[in-house]
Parts: sequence; structure tokens; C-alpha cells
Amino acid sequence: MFSGSIPALATPFRDGSFDESAFRKLVDWQIENGSKALVPCGTTGEASTISNAEHHRVIEVCIEQAAGRVPVIAGCGSNDTRNALLHMQFAKKAGAAAGLCVAPYYNRPSQAGLIAHFSYLSENSDLPIVLYNVPSRTVTDIEDETVVELVRKYPDRIVAIKDASGDLSRVADHRMGLDHDFCQLSGNDELWLPHSAAGGSGCISVTANVAPALCAEFHEAIAANDLVRARELNDRLFPLHYAMFSDASPAPVKYALSRVHDWFACDVRLPLCNASEASRKAVDEALVHAGILETA
Repeated sequence: MFSGSIPALATPFRDGSFDESAFRKLVDWQIENGSKALVPCGTTGEASTISNAEHHRVIEVCIEQAAGRVPVIAGCGSNDTRNALLHMQFAKKAGAAAGLCVAPYYNRPSQAGLIAHFSYLSENSDLPIVLYNVPSRTVTDIEDETVVELVRKYPDRIVAIKDASGDLSRVADHRMGLDHDFCQLSGNDELWLPHSAAGGSGCISVTANVAPALCAEFHEAIAANDLVRARELNDRLFPLHYAMFSDASPAPVKYALSRVHDWFACDVRLPLCNASEASRKAVDEALVHAGILETA
């Protein structure tokens, strides 16, 4: 259902508020540079520190500005099932193609709890769901058997997974348990190449925020089975993948965007702080290595 380079968009803030003008520019820049879909209000979008009203406005603006040029996968995750449903209902009404739904965090539900959570969402909204498994942040892991059970139970609702577990064997595990057409997206930029080789169809990417054209070209090389070109581009992008997490995300990517665009502020919301000096140095060096900046 989804493929290619899909940025998990950073949410720009200025003077403590959502910078709608900058966000619209970011959406246009992403589409013009080859991004195949957009994800507002994910982890990189600081969904955990924006109000529901802001959350819905960011989704709304993203869909308005994309204007049907690419699909929008709206971040709809919450550790409160009813609030996740509220996000899904809004995203559906606004015109999203799907909702990205992370495993509930902090509550630490069992696998039975995860099945109940995603079943409730599937049965109470007709918005397609992209599961989001990122146990390093949520603690809870959506185990392979749980994914298979949910997709078999709701094949028209649960259409894809963003896997940020770091375990590449899961791509094959999902393929063995499900139809090979089930959409698997990498949630780790540095594993994008091997994830695709194992059967993935693209990446919901942090790096694509600041390097959309390179990331789009990288995916095109993979899709064309041009391994030589894919490796060349992977080598250019690899330091940037790690620099994006040289401090608490999304502080590094916001700093990177502020280096590339004078209209994007690097502000993050507490409890996050702006990127440290060491992180900024790593980002600058990686941007030069990728050929995005001439000098640090």
C-alpha cells in the first residue's frame, strides 16, 4: 500500500507555538524532492508534547498542503485507546490515507492487551492502520505472532507495519505468517537497505526530513535492483542516519533542518532540549559528508 521514502515529519515550533508557515514549506519541499508519503505527528513530530488541538491541526495542515499529491499517514498513537480512536476519527475525516498507531507506551500492556487495543481501533474506525513497533521507546514489543493474528483478523484494516525493533528477521517472520504483499516499512534508517533486501517496501525515515532527494534516489536504486548505486548512496547517508540520534530525537534533525532552511527553527519542547554542541558538530559533519552542505 505504501512504498519509498516516507519522512516522519518534524513539527516546527516558533516562540512556543506550531509554526504553520514553516510546516507548509516543509511539506512542499518534501513532495518536490520525491517523498512518496508523509507522516505528521509521529515520534519525530513530538506528538507526545503537543495538545490534541495542535495534533489535529498539524494533521489537517499536512493534508491540506499535500493536496492529494502524496498520501498522508497520520500519527494516531496514544497510550489511551480512546484517545487513539479520537485521533483516527479526526484523521479519517480530514482525508488521511491511514493512521500510524504505535504500541501503547508506559502502560506496558500484554500481548492480549495489544490485541484488544488494535482490535478496538479496527472495529471502531474504518481508517487503515499502520502498526508501529518501537520497543526501545514503548517498552512493549508487538510480537510477530501478535502482528500475524491482528492482520489475519482485520486484513482490510491493518495494512502495514513500521518496524523499528532493529530485528531484521521479523521481515521474513511476517512474510512467512502473512501474504507476501503485506506492506513492511523500516523504522530504522540505518537498516533500510537490508530491510528492503529482506522484503520491505520502504522506510518511514527521520533522515528524509533533511535529505529527501537523496533518500528518494536511494529507494529508487533499491527498487531497480541497482545494488552498486544503492550502496553508494547508503554510504553517503549513513553518517547522517546516526547523527540524527546523536542527541534526543528530534533535536538533531531540527538542528539539521535549520542549517538547510532559514525558515525552519530548531526549537523543541521540554523535556527535550536543543541539540548539544557535540550533536551539532556530528550533524554538520554528516551534512557535509552527504553533500548537502559544502562546509560545516
